[in-house]
Amino acid sequence: MQGLNVIVVFDETAERMLMCRRKKDPYKGLSNFVGGKIEQNEDGITAAYRELEEETAIGREDIALTHLMDFTYHLDRCYVEVYVGKLNKTVAVHGEENELYWSDLNHDFFDASLYAGEGNIGHIMMHVEMSRERLLR
Repeated sequence: MQGLNVIVVFDETAERMLMCRRKKDPYKGLSNFVGGKIEQNEDGITAAYRELEEETAIGREDIALTHLMDFTYHLDRCYVEVYVGKLNKTVAVHGEENELYWSDLNHDFFDASLYAGEGNIGHIMMHVEMSRERLLR
């Protein structure tokens, strides 16, 4: 079963989160969290930090990630691990895989015409909000 991850990154004030606009399918043109594949024999948290650095230039020293939840898609033979973190300082993000941008938090993240994942981004954001005090100290 293929492992994937998504990483919800908040700026140092926890007032904005990092999103990407996908350049390729699936979800071409839609906004999503950053993330990618978990390599064979790689543990989830290591993969999350690796993907984060590859896609955004945010290093392990810039953020502490917390494993929030998982989604398993048995018919597609894959699972998605969700990580959340808040930057500990201002970081200049950049990447070539997708267009990166900082989003404020006042959006309908369930809007499938704007956001990837068939409502998963909205679902994840609801859980982040429920655990905000523990996740974004």
